Amino acid sequence: MLTTFKSAASADVIMFGAAAKALLETLGRDPEATQGIFTVEQLPAAIERLTHAIEQDKARREHPADKDEADDDAPQSGMAAPVSFAQRAWPLLEMLQHARAEGKPVTWGV
Repeated sequence: MLTTFKSAASADVIMFGAAAKALLETLGRDPEATQGIFTVEQLPAAIERLTHAIEQDKARREHPADKDEADDDAPQSGMAAPVSFAQRAWPLLEMLQHARAEGKPVTWGV
């Protein structure tokens, strides 16, 4: 399933279901909701939460707590590297920032 985030302030952001659900949960929304809105008033808090989650993800990848994670034979790069939460979240963060700057809401599933 695909989820499309929309705002009059930027181009659509389309995500596969699992990635969209993880982002919605991070933003304090029901990950099972098929549609919703971030009002203009809710955008600053959403941006702050998502920025914090991205920073945490980057820190976790730079300094893994699990010793086995740090001792992998060879780090994967290029097309073999998994896509991180931070990479998946960045387009939505940019959309939220543009929407805040222009005073437009962000919706999904409509």
